[in-house]
Amino acid sequence: MPDSGARNGNPVREETIYEYLQREGVSRRQFIKYCGMVAGAMGLWAAPVLNGSARLLGKPDLTEEVIRALETKPRLPVIWLDIQGCGGCTEAFAGSQSPTLVDLMLDRISIDFHQMLFAAAGSQAETALWEATRTYAGKYVLVVEGSIPTGGEGAYCAVAGRSAVDVVREAAAGADVIIATGSCSAFGGIARATPDPTEARSVREIVTDKPVVNIPGCPAIPEVTTGTIARYIVFGTLPELDDLGRPKTFYGTTIHDSCLRRPFHDAGKFARSFDDEGARGGWCLYELGCRGPTTYNACATLKWGGGLSFPIQSGHPCIGCSQPDFWDDGGLYQAQSVPLDRPALTTVGMAAGVGALVGAAVAAAGRGRRKRVHEARAESAPEAESTPEPERTGRG
Repeated sequence: MPDSGARNGNPVREETIYEYLQREGVSRRQFIKYCGMVAGAMGLWAAPVLNGSARLLGKPDLTEEVIRALETKPRLPVIWLDIQGCGGCTEAFAGSQSPTLVDLMLDRISIDFHQMLFAAAGSQAETALWEATRTYAGKYVLVVEGSIPTGGEGAYCAVAGRSAVDVVREAAAGADVIIATGSCSAFGGIARATPDPTEARSVREIVTDKPVVNIPGCPAIPEVTTGTIARYIVFGTLPELDDLGRPKTFYGTTIHDSCLRRPFHDAGKFARSFDDEGARGGWCLYELGCRGPTTYNACATLKWGGGLSFPIQSGHPCIGCSQPDFWDDGGLYQAQSVPLDRPALTTVGMAAGVGALVGAAVAAAGRGRRKRVHEARAESAPEAESTPEPERTGRG
């Protein structure tokens, strides 16, 4: 741990991030690679999404700024508390396909305590937690995962004989920045759904004397959490937040705005069941209850698994998990009564449409080949009984 105290009345200079990395065996070459990677990611994060198309404003090269920041700033400690939740945000974070970023942001230069990923347990873990809060008082980032139960006088979630409410408040008292990652900590999540037996509350409802950055999602997108921390390390400021405390960079537009199925919506083509022709063809899932038009998140652009996929791309409608009270808000798989306009496609929207149409064409070609094989087999074995396929209900 860097020594932040004083010797003989003189303050001791804190170890910079670069010095810490050098001590950990990171070469200059690796350091520059880290900085370039972080700068590239931050350039993408800074791109506002407007009318369905992402545009980089000026495309600034942030590499030199990242290098300067990591060479001159002290290591930013992170204390991560896991309260009432499933651990899904930690699991998504640990399985992130951006290992370099996660390694840099939270392993090599930041993380000092994480209940789920920590090797220590019991009294050792408790001692490490409170030593970290004292050593880095006023300097650390507190990340809270999971909702905070307030019912039963704290009996629903207690750590080392203390209620989760007390643990969070005490840890928040010395924090410089507080981040609520996942919908449970941001808004109460599923635990708060009716009838809410534990009286689950969000971090903002428990910590009222400090700003809290909400990173909702079930789970939260790992790169959104690490991206927010990265920005704070480099620029020393938090991103601009919306009225729900979410970074506008990631939550400034709806999922519908950048959805790859958007062209089908604009063309009036909707899947009406999960097994009809429209569903297999990649049509819009709005009539199956998709809440993409009313849900703000970066799912359609950042996705999960290193940009591999997200629920709508995998054939499941958005359930609006990054919005407050999503579990009780109108029921799942029921079409919303939200009027949707159908504007002309943007350049990016048309590109997404072309990609979706190509995918649909490939799928249709595959079905055609299977049908021809089936007919050829039927002709060669006329005595075999055949079962007619069910009628498709998709509409175009």
